Amino acid sequence: MGTDFPSSVLFCCDHNSVRSPMAEGFMKKLYGQRAYVQSAGVRSDREIDGFSISVSAEDGVELARHRSRSFEEMMDWGDDLGGFDLIVALSPASQRQALELTRYAHIDVEYWPIMDPSGLGESRDAKLVAYRQARDQIKQRLLARFGPPTER
Repeated sequence: MGTDFPSSVLFCCDHNSVRSPMAEGFMKKLYGQRAYVQSAGVRSDREIDGFSISVSAEDGVELARHRSRSFEEMMDWGDDLGGFDLIVALSPASQRQALELTRYAHIDVEYWPIMDPSGLGESRDAKLVAYRQARDQIKQRLLARFGPPTER
């Protein structure tokens, strides 16, 4: 992993409802204003996942107000993907989309294979375990890539 701290990061996954909102929230919690941070999905056909909200809240990250959006909606709303220094794809589909959208831009795209917990677990407790595993994978990757949290 690189050592440079980017000034802007876009996290992306399939629906912008589980992994990328958690990554956005934890990046903001750990590193504050050091970087402009957003998230998007290949599609935005789902609202923020309730289990993501719950397991993030356990660690002090509030996601209840997050509104899912797609790459297409970002561009429709005037967000320029070229304005990001780094795009972190958390799923294979979002990696393909990010690479396609940045084909002619000088933007680093990294792939972090974070498991999708949304289809795992039969009971509520089993689902929470899966979501906590995804949350912890994200936090570990953030710390490995960007270093110790920013002191406040």
